[in-house]
Amino acid sequence: MALLHRAELRPSKLELLASWLPSRSWFAGEPGAAVSRVAAYRFDDPDGAVGMETLLVRSGDGPVLQVPLTYRGAPLAGADRFLVGTVAHSVLGRRWVYDAVGDPVYPPALAAAVLADAGQAQEYFEVDGERQVREPSMTLTGSRTDRALPAGPADEVVDGDPTLIRAGGVELAVVRRPVAAMPSEVGATSAGAPPVGGGRRAGTADLPEVSRLTGAWPGQDVEVLLAYAR
Repeated sequence: MALLHRAELRPSKLELLASWLPSRSWFAGEPGAAVSRVAAYRFDDPDGAVGMETLLVRSGDGPVLQVPLTYRGAPLAGADRFLVGTVAHSVLGRRWVYDAVGDPVYPPALAAAVLADAGQAQEYFEVDGERQVREPSMTLTGSRTDRALPAGPADEVVDGDPTLIRAGGVELAVVRRPVAAMPSEVGATSAGAPPVGGGRRAGTADLPEVSRLTGAWPGQDVEVLLAYAR
């Protein structure tokens, strides 16, 4: 479960992404435009120390982009290339925000969602000692396999679309510009399917039949491909 705080962030997550996203090779949209939130989902850190949130956003009128983030209370050693920036959190203090693909807590969580349909973390607020659950903004559907899940950090991360994370004998792929999944076969995609919201599709043609994570949100009734493993 993910405990949320009614807090002010400076800069906001979206303001942080507005300056970081255009530096990515897989960016699509309007550089300098405001970034808007489409939907989001979270994973749990078993130790409860690191926040893990994946944002689906748009830059201006561009296509939907998938940005997994981690939030830490101190810098992550050796992860400077994955640092998105820092924010001042009115409750938790200074937070270091990372592209989650380079954070060791993320591969096991993503693998569990893709390979074991572990789902997303339930989000809640504590109000006067009572737990108030926040309804998810989207749905997730993973595969159910008997494959072993990686337990540690990534052995290698290859940026791009998809971004590849190799960990514990599993290759995980994060689709940065989600594509619509075929409704007749969950997770299967057409080689020519465009990214959700428009734009040209990155190199995800001829995807193998592998374990997948798909999702949908209000206004996007057809599931989209978010990640896969092989």
